[in-house]
Amino acid sequence: MVEQFVHSDIEKLNERIIEKSTFIEKCLTELSSQIVGQHNLIERLMIALLADGHILLEGNPGLAKTLAIKSLASAFKVSFQRLQFTPDLLPADITGTMIYNPGKASFEVKKGPIFANFILADEINRAPAKVQSALLEAMAERQVTLGDSTFKLPVPFLVMATQNPIEQEGTYPLPEAQIDRFMMKVKITYPQYEEERKIIRSHTNSSPAHDVKPVVSIEELVEARDIIKQIYLDEKIEKYILDLVFATRTPELYQLKEIKSMITYGASPRASINMALAAKAHAFIQHRAYVTPDDVKAIAADILRHRIGISFEAEAENISTDEIIKKILAIIQVP
Repeated sequence: MVEQFVHSDIEKLNERIIEKSTFIEKCLTELSSQIVGQHNLIERLMIALLADGHILLEGNPGLAKTLAIKSLASAFKVSFQRLQFTPDLLPADITGTMIYNPGKASFEVKKGPIFANFILADEINRAPAKVQSALLEAMAERQVTLGDSTFKLPVPFLVMATQNPIEQEGTYPLPEAQIDRFMMKVKITYPQYEEERKIIRSHTNSSPAHDVKPVVSIEELVEARDIIKQIYLDEKIEKYILDLVFATRTPELYQLKEIKSMITYGASPRASINMALAAKAHAFIQHRAYVTPDDVKAIAADILRHRIGISFEAEAENISTDEIIKKILAIIQVP
């Protein structure tokens, strides 16, 4: 009887999801008209937005990172701010400050650029620790305190931070506790040959560039987030998620003794929470009312990549976190 009841509920929810997720195709179509060859990036941005998380991008310059989030903001018709992180940046340059008004003989609040819906924190590792912590605190608390007053950040609120893997001189690497606040860390690569051909043509064409049109309302997004929370996550899938996360902490218990010496610390409980949320968002994008193992596998690397510490031994053998995650995914039994 319980299984029949659950099955009936899933069917009803599935019908609702098919109806309410139509904006996904509209949004992806609109974004693909502007961005070529970065489907994975666009999909991950959508997942982070639907799951109410933040995203850290690592990739070389010129890979449409700014264009992607700016286009997404246009599709949702929300405010967008780009913050270029530099060593001389101050926390007040991001959050805002109190300014004295001589006419009123009082201090007034001057809100900073953080009070936008979508934030691009460009080269976040270029700014000192105080600036990084100011941004990450705003990300976690969804509010900013200026003087004696606390101000809520707008809804939706999405931060996409970028890191340049090439230049590390003069940078301030994010501490593990702060980098853990990002739902996903996504690596982006160069486009394929034919994709780059399309990019050349789009930039050298005499016809005017296509502007991204608003195709989704904030109300639709808020409703989608509520529906995503209701997506069915079976106990077997929960166990699969927990096994993946615990295998990063105690690999010897999962027949992964060979990677124990490669890991200095495993993924935090945030990994389990975010993997479940991101898997639900991935299922929503696929117009499903339930999570499958494929949903978990699709986002597992992005969730775990920045939450596993690799040892000097692993670095000496040129073993990356991605390779460790592949080994874990290969050995953990799929339900």
